[in-house]
Amino acid sequence: MAANVTEITGTETKAGDGSALDALIDFYGAFNSGDLEALAAVWAEGDAPSMDNPIGGIRRGWKAISEGYAKLFGGLATVQVAFHDFTSQGGSDWHLFVGRERGYCKTPYTRLELRFRTTRWFVKIGGVWRQLHHHGSIDEPRLLADYQRAIFGAPLGNR
Repeated sequence: MAANVTEITGTETKAGDGSALDALIDFYGAFNSGDLEALAAVWAEGDAPSMDNPIGGIRRGWKAISEGYAKLFGGLATVQVAFHDFTSQGGSDWHLFVGRERGYCKTPYTRLELRFRTTRWFVKIGGVWRQLHHHGSIDEPRLLADYQRAIFGAPLGNR
């Protein structure tokens, strides 16, 4: 894979070197295809992982995180995102990706163009990069409300 990758959708050719970037590509491939089993292979197991985003809320532990993904994948909405405008830094056993996601949320009733700020933190566990934390947020109040309405039927504050 080229070192100067500027966008990740999960369809990129991986370097095959077991890098954190390869794990990030695996995450987006699994998410964009709605593959819960493949997501489980990317996330850390047990109670340690955490996630905070506008649809999943705050979730702690792989079990709670996977339940959130299962609800999203089993619902009426299709969500596709690409990671871009990001920085990448890390050490021998940790790696942090900070950037933006863009994409869409499509239901039988609407289509929204999505824009998130996103952080993904990976750690090396047993020699394999696993995602330990994800934080995503939407800066635009109207877009946030529309996204929550598309997924839940109403913004979270109105449910």
